[in-house]
Amino acid sequence: MLLDTPLWRQTPPAAFPVCLGFLSLAVAWQHAVDVLPWVSEDLSNLLLAAATGYFLWFFGFYVAKIIARPAVLLEDMRSPPARAGIAAMAMSMMLLALALLPLNIYVPQVWWTGVTLQILASAVVLHAIWKDPPEKRHFSTFQYLTFVGPVIGPFTGVPLGYVWQSQWLIIASLVAYIIVTIGILLTLKRDPIPQHLRPSVTIFLAPLCLFALGFDALGYAQVFVAFYWLSNVIAVALLLLIPWMMRGGYTPVWASFTFPVAAYLNVQIIALANGHGTMALVGTYAAMAIGTPVVFYMVYRTVMEWVTGDLARKSHAASA
Repeated sequence: MLLDTPLWRQTPPAAFPVCLGFLSLAVAWQHAVDVLPWVSEDLSNLLLAAATGYFLWFFGFYVAKIIARPAVLLEDMRSPPARAGIAAMAMSMMLLALALLPLNIYVPQVWWTGVTLQILASAVVLHAIWKDPPEKRHFSTFQYLTFVGPVIGPFTGVPLGYVWQSQWLIIASLVAYIIVTIGILLTLKRDPIPQHLRPSVTIFLAPLCLFALGFDALGYAQVFVAFYWLSNVIAVALLLLIPWMMRGGYTPVWASFTFPVAAYLNVQIIALANGHGTMALVGTYAAMAIGTPVVFYMVYRTVMEWVTGDLARKSHAASA
């Protein structure tokens, strides 16, 4: 069936959380080469190349969409999942810098592009929230991506020598995390999560993992350990909630399953490298066994629904 609007003109922000999950998974497999002897370096490099191409494909189309009609960006900001998608785009760019680090290809430029995009995404989302009627303004886990997203900065910033910039990024993210978490807990006391948004509860895991990784990059070993064990507790709790989260059937919000489990896999691999033994080894294999097929499924499903236009329609994306 031919679409009335060209695909690139209706590229939805909903694609970017999956891009973030795919890149996170690829980075995890790349790091797994150092701690799991059976993991092939060639396979991990191939996975990283595929994830990079996947992200750049959607990023290029979305930039073209904005250039064609700049106002489309604000129109895409009508829903919290779309706002999270824009933030995931910026986070993916910062993660791409980490992936390029071993190759030493335009790493500082890509990193600063990601940081700048993250700041711009936060500004755009704040504007969208300000324009919302008061009754629609509420906290959600999607806001972790927007306001806690800079926590990815230290992963590449520290190796590049941007240490004090990375410290400020993680401090700002921690402040935002505390505010958003308190806001979410207060919101949940009066408003239950709609069934179609239940998968977004998984995002609770992501910032804990990212803080662990960020503080590890900055050399704060004890803080890493604290966030590592918190992430384990939340991961077990979320496993018990999976039937409840999936009860409403598939929606584009299932992208929320991808990047938290990939971030958790990265934490387990770093913990294994740091000498946390059996617990980290079990966590690595569990996250790898669950996360890899989940991410691959969402990568495939996202492409298929983008091609048919279903992804744009289901996520209510604007067209250029």
